[in-house]
Amino acid sequence: MTSVRLVSFNVHHGVGRDGRHDLPRLAQVLAAADADVVCLQEVDRHVGDRSEHVDQALLLSRALDLELAWGPSIDEPGGGTDRRQYGNALLSRLPLLGSELHRLPGQGEPRTALRARVQLAGGELWVTTTHLSSRSAEDRAAQAAALAGLHDHPQAAVLVGDLNAAATAPELAPLRERLSDAWELAANRSDQAGRFSLHARQGMTHPARRPRMRIDQVWVSAGVTVTGARVLDGSGASDHHPLLVELDLPAGG
Repeated sequence: MTSVRLVSFNVHHGVGRDGRHDLPRLAQVLAAADADVVCLQEVDRHVGDRSEHVDQALLLSRALDLELAWGPSIDEPGGGTDRRQYGNALLSRLPLLGSELHRLPGQGEPRTALRARVQLAGGELWVTTTHLSSRSAEDRAAQAAALAGLHDHPQAAVLVGDLNAAATAPELAPLRERLSDAWELAANRSDQAGRFSLHARQGMTHPARRPRMRIDQVWVSAGVTVTGARVLDGSGASDHHPLLVELDLPAGG
């Protein structure tokens, strides 16, 4: 059996509830999670003033000493040699065997899915990170169908991200046909809701101040065991909280 700790986090381009861009603060939150695989959404690379024109993906990978796979959803010419990019990043302590970018259907802001093959002891795990449309359920339904089509193989796989919908939403039905909601499978669960909150142990991740939506999710294929799921405290670093899952996979993936 191989164990993997995975985090999914919409980092809001490194801007916390105080309105400040603070990449070292974000790196500290991620380092404290001590995850093998880190999946990030809303990441900037040389975008502009809101993130101080820096390459967030590269700087975070260096700060955490993790391998980087990058998937831009927006890719435009910049003011100099660097292109303005915005999208999803995957950072890994485990070796990356390759990655691929898939454009998703829908109107408005472009959406993509970044898929990476992560090497495990005696096997591998496909990890997909994405950020679905906030524009309409119709767009999300088309995107969910496209994502389900990427999971028609028998290999062990995980799909994570900000899906902008509840796990039970009708538009996510294509995912439920191929994958299972890790939060519901987890043997142990905890979140940032107060002990006596109506939302306690429901996995709410957004907004960070008073979470009332479970839009940040992890979905797993058959054969992946979810031993734990925790919503960590990321309120200082983003407008979302990160979701940590602990997975067990059979030897050979």
